[in-house]
Amino acid sequence: MAKVGDTVRFLNSTGGGIIRRIEGNIAYVDEDGFETPTLLRECVVVATAATEPKPSDIKEFKGSRPSADIAPAAPTAPAAGEDLKVEETPEGEKLNVVLAYEPENVKRLNDTTFSTYLVNDSNYYLYFTYMTRPDDADGWTMRYAGMVEPGMQVFMEDITGSDLPDMDRVAVQMIAFKEGKEFRLKSPIAIDTRLDTTKFFKLHCFKSNPYFDKEVIALDLVVNDVAMHRMVLDSSRIEDGIKAKKTVDRPRKQPVRKRQDSKPGILEVDLHIDELVDSRAGLSNADMLNLQIDEFRKVMDANLKRKGLKIVFIHGKGEGVLRNAIMKELNHRYKGHQVQDASFREYGYGATQVTI
Repeated sequence: MAKVGDTVRFLNSTGGGIIRRIEGNIAYVDEDGFETPTLLRECVVVATAATEPKPSDIKEFKGSRPSADIAPAAPTAPAAGEDLKVEETPEGEKLNVVLAYEPENVKRLNDTTFSTYLVNDSNYYLYFTYMTRPDDADGWTMRYAGMVEPGMQVFMEDITGSDLPDMDRVAVQMIAFKEGKEFRLKSPIAIDTRLDTTKFFKLHCFKSNPYFDKEVIALDLVVNDVAMHRMVLDSSRIEDGIKAKKTVDRPRKQPVRKRQDSKPGILEVDLHIDELVDSRAGLSNADMLNLQIDEFRKVMDANLKRKGLKIVFIHGKGEGVLRNAIMKELNHRYKGHQVQDASFREYGYGATQVTI
């Protein structure tokens, strides 16, 4: 933690200086004779009160992953005409990028803020954009766009629990390059992944990470040049294509899959992916889950006026991903209906019953 007399650089803007006084969480930094009030957390110490800053102190980590006791810092744009000197390592020739959410107070997850960071552990500069969207939205919302220097991390924003409903999915686009020298060309990367927002309220979901002092929720976006959640296909186009094919091949088939042994007064809907599509080819796990949730919504929307109707959604036991997604829909989008596990004797542990 920075203290009075330390020389610091600003985390998200150009400049820095010596801390003259600290009031609460505000540091007053002397920069060329002017005191600039700055959040204490936005100050990165490059020299303590007893030492003078050296250029090598400014780089927070280089090459491979840092030890846990080194706090990474975000980049500042190089000044015009500045001689760019990047300490490169053999390991840094491969991109390693991490998206992380760090709680301000891990003991108060219900009302704390979470700081969002992008970590660039490589020899490359990264131009990138960071976007989110809820499951029921077609378009993305831009949350941050900028550049992160080699071997640095950048703070993007603080979020609260009220922001999480709009963050069911996150996307990051990146272009890698080097400044003032030749380099190996890296393909542009576009990543789209599901963010389990329920983890933000579970203490055990926050893990230690070599880039942070505190425990965080971290997503490895790129590991040794390999994108972990590559954005390959537009799931909405996949769904449209599947609908068109079914219209041609089976025009009389109803969109709701009822089991042949359905009981009177009970509508049984099988959400297993093989019941919804003819082939899984080209579908990621996220695409399949989106199709299953879309089918769930269609059934619910079509029967909202049928008071007393019992609908049994057969989702299987598995790892509980589909069931959790259904419960989220019922708790937010379809409130007010009676929900319970379907009969264990009839369906085992893999079905949920909703009474309209």
